[in-house]
Amino acid sequence: MKKRSGLGRGLEALIPADPDRTESPGVQQVPVENITPNPRQPRTMMDNEALLELSASIKEHGMIQPLIVTGSAPNFTLIAGERRWRAAQLASLTTVPVIVKETTPQEMLELAIIENVQRADLNALEEALAYRQLMDEFGLTQEEVSDRVGKGRSTVANFVRLLNLPPEAQQAVLDGYVSGAHAREILRLPTP
Repeated sequence: MKKRSGLGRGLEALIPADPDRTESPGVQQVPVENITPNPRQPRTMMDNEALLELSASIKEHGMIQPLIVTGSAPNFTLIAGERRWRAAQLASLTTVPVIVKETTPQEMLELAIIENVQRADLNALEEALAYRQLMDEFGLTQEEVSDRVGKGRSTVANFVRLLNLPPEAQQAVLDGYVSGAHAREILRLPTP
């Protein structure tokens, strides 16, 4: 019996480690305008300067890693690689390399979280909101979320607790003035 492939615990969930596996789809070139952003993208803020730097790199070297999309020609929805997709547009690319993956809405969110967490691209509050979204929209427990994204249950719980911060403290985390660890300490204080 063939072992069922799950989300795994890293980028292997998006791009299989063995390129010769027959079930892994190949890389194809897709027009940039045929791709729409992931409606479940956990990242809410993107650094414009970093996007411009990535765009310059793409102009110079091309796209080294394909985007992960779902759907079928001509319309695709981005699962992972939104920064690269935006930078490719800034670099005036007309087509980009993609790997097409069939997903459910829940898997779209899970894969976007995994990609961003593996790359350390989410701030603590974005990660907390993404975990909460998995719990609220798909009825997952903290334990199930931790299994799906490869994090410990206590880690997921600590991130979700950040959503109890007052709005001003949440904004400070989003703006990068307060780290997730410091924000958890703020939660211990007796007054907002």
